Amino acid sequence: MTNTTPLLNPRVIALAHYAGRALLESVLARHGVTFHQSVTLRLAAVADGPLERDGLVDGVVGALKIDGAEAHSVVDGLISARLLAPQEPSQVRITDAGRELYDRTSAETAPITARIYAGIPTEDLAAAGRVLTLIAERANGELATLAK
Repeated sequence: MTNTTPLLNPRVIALAHYAGRALLESVLARHGVTFHQSVTLRLAAVADGPLERDGLVDGVVGALKIDGAEAHSVVDGLISARLLAPQEPSQVRITDAGRELYDRTSAETAPITARIYAGIPTEDLAAAGRVLTLIAERANGELATLAK
């Protein structure tokens, strides 16, 4: 950390994102999972039960800002790997192997996350959360405008 703390800006956000993503990807790589697969598997893992496939794809598109065809491909890959399973009529569910993988990678990343966030005051984390949520909302609004 430098003596002069920069104001929050796109570069600061990107550097934090990519540093965290690199750490996550190093854990995921040991398990043969990509970042896109991890995000998709998480959406299935935290669901209360089976998900409509299109709803899962929409969640992946929204989270990763990828197109629907790519998100469908990620879901297909997780089904092929038996981490997700199709369920009639148009749903998917996480499998026991998918749940185990999600739990294992979450457990491996938890201590890393704890070290990264250690010592940051709760009020600073709350302020950062508010600001980043607002930035994401505004950026998503701009994306929606561009899509029209």
